[in-house]
Amino acid sequence: MKSWIAFWNILKKDIKNYYLKPPNISWGIIFPLSWTLMQLIRSPGKNVLELLPGLIAMSVLFGTTSMLAVTITFERSGRSFERLLLAPISLSTMVLAKMAGTIVFGIFNAFVPVIFASFFINLSAVKWGALLPAVFLIAITSSLMGLLIAVSAEQVFEAQTFSNFFRFPMLFLCGLFIPISSLPAFLRPVSYCLPLTYGTDILKGAIIGTNTLSPALCFGLLLVFSTILFLICRYNINRKWIL
Repeated sequence: MKSWIAFWNILKKDIKNYYLKPPNISWGIIFPLSWTLMQLIRSPGKNVLELLPGLIAMSVLFGTTSMLAVTITFERSGRSFERLLLAPISLSTMVLAKMAGTIVFGIFNAFVPVIFASFFINLSAVKWGALLPAVFLIAITSSLMGLLIAVSAEQVFEAQTFSNFFRFPMLFLCGLFIPISSLPAFLRPVSYCLPLTYGTDILKGAIIGTNTLSPALCFGLLLVFSTILFLICRYNINRKWIL
């Protein structure tokens, strides 16, 4: 019970104090929103449906990574993070509480493009049973990538710089807007080493019915990536935060 109380209070504090900070608003909200509106307005009819999987994945990616990286680096720069490390709760509870809010925010971000797209096209054929768990797993892997950044960065501007270093290449390498088959041959292996590639493939199958890979394989690999990223994060946390 005490763990759940601590979990809820950490989550509530993060939402109240950090989620409306300027870096979060600019990269986590305004950028995905403006990109979505730009793409939907300039792409009529069928093109909107083809763009929607990429817009959903991009919104989740930018929302989750921005929120977690900025939340933790704000606390570390303000010297308030040490109090959490000294609190009588497990490190896993604290990390999961930090991640939970970003995952929820990423899922919320995912449906912004869906809402806008519904004004342009009919979404009755969307396979929600595949789309919803795909969005959830993309949010988890993106949140863990944001945690990796947060562990390494000391200041907010460093966190955003590091985040953009891998976020923008992923827009072009993960099949969001450019098919992986159209990429140069030497870049394709890199694409298949990124978890967002598999999440985007599931979204494409759920929305436009053009899977490149088996959905079962993609879900399995997303779970593998989540486990590997979590273990790497725990190792880095123990090495850099626990003295």
